[in-house]
Amino acid sequence: MHGVSSGGNHPMKVVILGCGRVGSTIASVMCREGHDVTIIDQNPDSFRRLASDFTGTKIVGNGIDEDTLRRAELDKADAFIAVTNGDNRNIMSVQLAKVRFKVPKVVARIYDPIRAAAYAELGIETVCTTCVGAGLIRDKVLGREFSSFEEYLRLGIVNASMEADHERR
Repeated sequence: MHGVSSGGNHPMKVVILGCGRVGSTIASVMCREGHDVTIIDQNPDSFRRLASDFTGTKIVGNGIDEDTLRRAELDKADAFIAVTNGDNRNIMSVQLAKVRFKVPKVVARIYDPIRAAAYAELGIETVCTTCVGAGLIRDKVLGREFSSFEEYLRLGIVNASMEADHERR
């Protein structure tokens, strides 16, 4: 399915690494929207988090193992999403998906704002949930409309950069 546009109503083949709260929600929603979803997790018990109407494929395995990724047919995927609880595993897996399997769209969830900024500079798409969460909470407390994702990311990077500068002194 490589080359299928993600912007329209065209179904995509999506492989998700990590079936925690975020991964299971993304998998369930995208499956419901008609996309071909495969989800990978090392713990078979994690799949219980998926919605009861999930019709995608579940694979027990390590997301940085090429055999596991082949079983998930990553070479045919339009998108790969890494949402495990480890920044390093997420980055390693999206790099593998992008370079080895030539997946056109890869996104990694990152907790550490400093790492998110560094990976963005390397051309790796990330979502820093720390930045987004902090921004949403700030806006809620201040009674503001929610800001853009870019502003949340910018705020997180600025704060992380200031902390890093402070620690170096």
